[in-house]
Amino acid sequence: MRIALASDHAGYPLKVEVAKHLEGAGHEVLDLGTDSEAPVDYPPFCAAAARAVVRGGAELGVVMGGSGQGEQISANKVHGVRAALCHDEFTARLARQHNNANVLSMGARVLGVELALTILDVFVTTGFEGGRHVPRLAEIAAIEAEECGRRASPGDG
Repeated sequence: MRIALASDHAGYPLKVEVAKHLEGAGHEVLDLGTDSEAPVDYPPFCAAAARAVVRGGAELGVVMGGSGQGEQISANKVHGVRAALCHDEFTARLARQHNNANVLSMGARVLGVELALTILDVFVTTGFEGGRHVPRLAEIAAIEAEECGRRASPGDG
């Protein structure tokens, strides 16, 4: 599987570990930055990973930062992305089974490396259940389509 990775400076050390882990498991890694712990803004990196997923350059994406929250929000701004912020195996499993999440977000300042890699493995290996979840995803897609033409401002909630 080809997996797109992105992080900011806070998530960079975890991204290095995630890349090694994925490559060791036989996956191809598409590293979209950043490439050091020098301070950077995360939105462009997370958007690049999200775009790689929706455009077919990767099957899944993983974005990482200090908390993972801004990274998830940035990735979710890309039409067609369903990014999930996961702090444990349970949320990672349900993100894939119920929501068919295609981008995983993790906080490097929240998770230890061992737990992060466990969450990653669950996310990558869990499939979408379909069934009763399909109409819900259609409703989410309809909301997304409805909002596409609307101009956003930083204060929108």
